[in-house]
Order: sequence, then C-alpha cells, then structure tokens
Amino acid sequence: MEYDDLEFKIPKQCDDYNECSEFVTHSIEEIMQHAIESGRNQIVINTNLKLGLPMENINKIAGPFVEAWAFETFHAVMEDKNNKYLLINVEAQQRLHMADVILQFKKKRKAESGVTAEVDVKATSEDFESSGKSPNITSFKRIRTAYVEDPDYIFIILSLKHRVYSTKNEETGLIDGIMEIVAHNAYDLKFLSMSDISYNPALGSGQLQVRDIHYVTLTERTTWEFCQLVDQKFINSRKGFDQWLELAKSNEWIKVDE
Repeated sequence: MEYDDLEFKIPKQCDDYNECSEFVTHSIEEIMQHAIESGRNQIVINTNLKLGLPMENINKIAGPFVEAWAFETFHAVMEDKNNKYLLINVEAQQRLHMADVILQFKKKRKAESGVTAEVDVKATSEDFESSGKSPNITSFKRIRTAYVEDPDYIFIILSLKHRVYSTKNEETGLIDGIMEIVAHNAYDLKFLSMSDISYNPALGSGQLQVRDIHYVTLTERTTWEFCQLVDQKFINSRKGFDQWLELAKSNEWIKVDE
C-alpha cells in the first residue's frame, strides 16, 4: 500500500477562504502597528534587583510577557465596540491549546457574518539574532486533524520582535526592565512556502517548525494541498510511511474498510 492508493477524507475549503485569511492577517498587522506607533508597545517589569534584569537570559522569559501583551492589545481593541477592525471577541487560551488567542471578526459573507482565527504568538529578540528564529509551531497530528475537521480553519502565526533595556526608577531607586515590541509579522500557516516549513520528528507525532521566522515566503494553497505537503514531510522523516498510516487511521484522515 502506498500514499496515493489511499482514500482520503479531502477537506474542501469555502470559496472565500483566501479573502477571509487576508482580511484577518491584515487586521492583526494593523492592530499591532497602531499599538507600536501610539506608544502602547512597552511592558514595564518591576523587580527588586538593584542591578536590573539578567539581560543575557532575558529572551528565556520574554515569551509569556509578549503573549500577555498581545492578548491585552487585542482585548483593548475589542472593548471599543466601534473599532475599525471589526474585532468582536477575544479569548485567551490555556497553555496546551494549539494557539494563544482566538479572535473573532465581524465580516459579511455569503453564509456567515463573521470569521474566526486562532493566533499563535511567537516572541523573537532583536538583541539576540538566533532567539526564536526557528520556533516550534504545533503538533503535526493536531494541526493535520484540525484541517480535516474544519477545512476553513485559520491558524495565524504572529511574530513579535522585542528589545529590552533597563532604566532607573527614580521613586524606588531600583532598576526597571522595559520590554518594547518593535516589529511584527503575521502569516497564515497554510500559506508558508514549502521551504519555510520544516518538520521535527521529536516529541510525539513531531512538530511543525518555521525554518526562519524573520524571512518567510508565502504561497497560496488549498487546505488539501497543505495536508499533502505536511504528510510528505512526515513520511520523508525517520518516522516513515507506516507510522504516518497509523496516525491517519486513528485520527480518521482516511477512509478504511470496516
């Protein structure tokens, strides 16, 4: 038995998927850019450390701070019921969820009046060149199954670049750490080019990674084309076809005879 011999459950996305993806991605980019330009891009970290934060290791703790900042930024926009981005709901997700934030936008469509996207926030440091360069994105099994269950699933990678510096707090005499968001990029995972998506077979069913999150090329493709792409990356790894087939059967990606 070979891959092409199987009877797949082929996910068929809606006609306006690309339009919805572009709308969401552009809205997220605009929200981030406005926060930076309006000076709402700083996270102040108060400690009792007289010599300030350990700058050589600051990238190790940056992720949770940046994720929290992104959530609060989206939430502040949503609270303005007349916001121009038409953002109507923001939900933070638990640690083991595939994404960090779920966003819902109001958008007139043929059969629906809105669009939902899950956003995975990735922090990268401007001070350390290799920090966050090739992040794990999500479990192969989970994302592959998500696209079968919902062919219109929109999974956005939001890359936020930050820099950190210290300043003396004149009131306390201590050193405050300032984490500043300085740049951003948002991508639909499904549209990353073949060379930008890599597969790490470690950890369970393996992890999809972005090869270099700072330099990404986009390629429009359907949900089914994306599923085939990541399938081949799994099969071509040391996992091989037999382990892929076990996952395909147990997660119902293919039709099997009873």
